[in-house]
Amino acid sequence: MTAKSTDKLWLSGNEALALGAYEAGVKVASGYPGTPSTEIMENLSKYEGVYTEWAPNEKVGLEVALGASFVGVRALATMKHVGMNVAADPLFTSSYTGIRGGLVIINADDPEMHSSQNEQDNRNYAFAAKLPMLEPCDPEEAKEFLKTAFWISEGYDTPVIVRTTTRIAHVKGQVAPGEKTGSSVKAEIVKDAAKFVMLPANARNRRKFVTERMQRLKDFAESFPENRIEWGDGTRGFITSGISYMYVKEAFPDASVLKLGMVWPLPEKMIRSFAEQVDELFIVEELDPFLELHIKAMGIRCHGKDLIPAEGELNPGIIKKAITGEDSAKFAPVALPPRPPNMCPGCPHRGLFYALSKQKVFVAGDIGCYTLGFLPPLSSMDSCVCMGAGVSGVHGMAKALGEEGMGKEVAVIGDSTFVHSGITGLINIVYNNSYSTVIIVDNRITAMTGQQPNPASGTTIKGEPAQMLNFEELCRAIGVKNVVTVNPHEIDATKKVLKEEINREEPSVVISRAPCVLIPSEKKREKVPYRTAIENCTGCKACLGLGCPAIHWVPVTQEEGAKLGFKEKQKGYSEISVELCNGCGQCAELCKFDAIGKEEGR
Repeated sequence: MTAKSTDKLWLSGNEALALGAYEAGVKVASGYPGTPSTEIMENLSKYEGVYTEWAPNEKVGLEVALGASFVGVRALATMKHVGMNVAADPLFTSSYTGIRGGLVIINADDPEMHSSQNEQDNRNYAFAAKLPMLEPCDPEEAKEFLKTAFWISEGYDTPVIVRTTTRIAHVKGQVAPGEKTGSSVKAEIVKDAAKFVMLPANARNRRKFVTERMQRLKDFAESFPENRIEWGDGTRGFITSGISYMYVKEAFPDASVLKLGMVWPLPEKMIRSFAEQVDELFIVEELDPFLELHIKAMGIRCHGKDLIPAEGELNPGIIKKAITGEDSAKFAPVALPPRPPNMCPGCPHRGLFYALSKQKVFVAGDIGCYTLGFLPPLSSMDSCVCMGAGVSGVHGMAKALGEEGMGKEVAVIGDSTFVHSGITGLINIVYNNSYSTVIIVDNRITAMTGQQPNPASGTTIKGEPAQMLNFEELCRAIGVKNVVTVNPHEIDATKKVLKEEINREEPSVVISRAPCVLIPSEKKREKVPYRTAIENCTGCKACLGLGCPAIHWVPVTQEEGAKLGFKEKQKGYSEISVELCNGCGQCAELCKFDAIGKEEGR
């Protein structure tokens, strides 16, 4: 850190959480990249004295952190909300084992689904797993809450969940750096089978401990300083937490507010006292009526999701209108032009999906940049459920359809996602004698979340050399006899291989391998852009079928066309932006009229 302890830093919520982990004395941190949590681990990796890693998936990441906790060091696991589903197995049992060194799990929810396939509310995990959960409202609180979470973890022998949302993760705010602290627990191997071996006899005793711990945490919640009442006009009272607190304060600055820094367990006595002293009570929270349900279960009358939307992100204007019925120009959203997502110019996935679009098969897809293959004009993905589901799903289709389905379905999965949760699905295909074909789109990076390395990339989170996973050898070791590697920029060759492999009567794997154009080494590589020779263009629009942002259609009038030497029926031509073109050559391969070539003079 270069700033003095008295200076304030301008940090995002994720940057502040990384700083909080460093100041809390975290020794081991493991996670899997996923928006909106990715930057926590990226920033934490820059601090000296903290071991950081990208794990193959969130389950592994939490188990790594739990193991570090067992030997007495402070440990951190990070993940986005759907990652908690993957980590749920160790999560629930860690509630029983407890910890030695502090263990904190940062969970980042994604209201509005900015970069997610669902909008689940992971406060429900805290309730179900019987774990305390803190929820900060800004970057400064994010840093301090993380440090507090470690104190609670060690004081109550429990993992602690810190919940953020997309808005908290990415908003910027002033954060005051503090002194680095640490755990009073000695780092050493301690054998304690009754605590750590969760066989039924031990687990029953630990279950009693969990019940007792939750009662102690309930008592603690009543005096926890971050559960606080801000008195104002008693006509309306609000109970809220996290970013919703900021919205309430902006929409109703004079109202009384009970701000919950700990959203589970709840300070029931404080809630009852507050409710009795306001005329009308409103519960403002994003997504599920989590607070509302538990407060109503206490017998307290209140408004919640009868007024406040349960879908998407909130903002001051939505809250103001929901409660008063009034629109306010002050809170009117800024009208922005739509910007549909698209694969980058030169993306290798584009060539693969173009080739797939000619196969007329059901494409069981997965999570990654390549999910954009479902968009027109490629329109080459037909399902996307969760990490790894495409591989398992295509096997289910094959077993459901039998021989009639042969050659009619294929799975597509990215390199990072394959390591995350696709390998077991492929094992299942081989073990249960399927004819399914799996395509691994290997661009050598975890691209969708910002070019993080993975076990197949050859580097660690710090950019240090690492063993590179060999997909060909791995697939053959699993038992796949037919493993073919293609360059997706070579579209005709890729189409030929796909046709052969999809129609096999036994399992096959196609590895579509070409590096992401945004990998730093690729960005530095000299790329010769392509251009259109307008005089040769016939207006066939074949190149437009790639959906590449660097290619656009230029319409012309009949008079303009005549000057360009076009035939009477030609209505325009394709033009390539040399500023956007990354020189992949896919469009040139599709053009049958020599109208596309490398830029002259390059």
